[in-house]
Amino acid sequence: MTPGEELLFLALGGSGEIGMNVNLYGCRGKWLMADLGLTFADSDYPGVDLILPDLEFIEQRMDDLVGIVLTHGHEDHIGALPYLADNLKVPLYATPFTAGLIAGKLEEEGLTGQVSLRVIERGGSIDLDPFKVTYVPLAHSIPEGNGLLIETPFGNIFHTGDWKIDETPVLGLPSSAETMTAIGDRGVLALVCDSTNTFQDAASGSEAGVHAGLLDAVIQARGRVVITTFASNAARLETIGRVALETGRRVCVAGRSLDRILKVAKATGYLRDFPEPVRFDEAMRLPREELLVIATGGQGEPRAALGRIAFGMHELKLSEGDTVIFSSKQIPGNEIPIGRIMNALSDLGALIVTDRQAHVHVSGHPGRPELAAMYRWIRPEILVPVHGEIRHMREQARLGLSQGIPSAMVQRNGDLIRLTPDGPQKIGEERTGRLVLDGDVILPADGATLNERRKIAINGLITVALPVDGERRQVGKALIRPFGVPVEEDRDDFLADAADAAERAYEPTQDLEKVREAVRLAVRRCATLWTGKKPVVEVMLVEANP
Repeated sequence: MTPGEELLFLALGGSGEIGMNVNLYGCRGKWLMADLGLTFADSDYPGVDLILPDLEFIEQRMDDLVGIVLTHGHEDHIGALPYLADNLKVPLYATPFTAGLIAGKLEEEGLTGQVSLRVIERGGSIDLDPFKVTYVPLAHSIPEGNGLLIETPFGNIFHTGDWKIDETPVLGLPSSAETMTAIGDRGVLALVCDSTNTFQDAASGSEAGVHAGLLDAVIQARGRVVITTFASNAARLETIGRVALETGRRVCVAGRSLDRILKVAKATGYLRDFPEPVRFDEAMRLPREELLVIATGGQGEPRAALGRIAFGMHELKLSEGDTVIFSSKQIPGNEIPIGRIMNALSDLGALIVTDRQAHVHVSGHPGRPELAAMYRWIRPEILVPVHGEIRHMREQARLGLSQGIPSAMVQRNGDLIRLTPDGPQKIGEERTGRLVLDGDVILPADGATLNERRKIAINGLITVALPVDGERRQVGKALIRPFGVPVEEDRDDFLADAADAAERAYEPTQDLEKVREAVRLAVRRCATLWTGKKPVVEVMLVEANP
């Protein structure tokens, strides 16, 4: 699909899901990409941590891609860049803080100098013919959240990225109502808008308002205090640093991503007054009431700092009377791992404080009053909800229509939407998908490797080795090795039965592949009779030494 005299929109990620945001705009033969994020794997992807978008559509049209514009520095918007951007061979554009985070990622992957990273000043513009993109500061839970005003020959797009309304954001100066209204006065064809908190009746609240709640929680604490938050929320780090100074506690930072955020924030003019952190060994020598730890892992990540502290695998230790404050929201789907860590912390005797007990967190996404305000300011002809599950996007479409927006287009990843002329309308479906980062290898999420691993995870694996001579005659007993197959108590009897099944199925006169398949099926049938499971069976013919 090559865009003609029209304006197209295509999501390759982030529509119908929260995370992995990738959006494309097409016009006069060219494409512009907004964001290139990832998402985190769950139990459906055994052995995998990161999931990336499949960019086959735009990889087939790389000559028509004019650039990648990044709204802000969260992983679900920039996390796939070090793995996929080099293949696209186009420049990346970001404001200073986001560019600093991206530069660190590219350096870790050995891509410094290979991917063009161009820094755009806050509020700056770039011409990427036929698109002109202006960065519009918006509040979010990370410095330099930006909306994108995308001007085209066929109308203007306002792409919000992640945002909220916050008149006292602690860090940065987001756009005013006057600035946003002026954008609307210029005429906006389509508002492409964050849907995450569409069901939230109240506004998300100001970042500055968290200070009092955190201060009170730390004042009440009697032992060591651990505060876990999203590492990227530099405004929250600023607040926590201030609370530490006000309560006479030394700060200790636990988590590589926190170290990286602090480094980039200071280099780009933020967190200049953040207290100097103490090392782990020094922290453990301080009186308990004089230590405040900031730790990653509030979403239950087992290898992050908080999880390792909870299970006694970190240099920092907690015990009876210490306090752990979760200054973050539970991301849907993380309830079980978060609960596991909370239970472990409770078992140590720690007191747990969440946003249910105290005002220690505010969201970085807009509630319904904030969405309604955006609609009044921008006054688009079309609302295109993104960044949400289908229920979030449909609810935002209903809200927008009720607020007077003439048209709303609910789309999913892969839906090719013509915004104008004669739009909005769906004009086709393009292939989308997921890739996984498995170790150092990028694979399709539904490919042979992951499918086989899922089967093994569910049903187990049996290896069969049959010793044969040079003429493929069987010369010894079959060797059976089960892995993850439930035959613990009757293991010896099962091994004998499976070996017998393999030997009886072996016919050396058959084609080699037919021989292996006959043995495989015989052993799997035996395993099914014993266990009710259908394990993966791998058959090897081993030539015995004469």
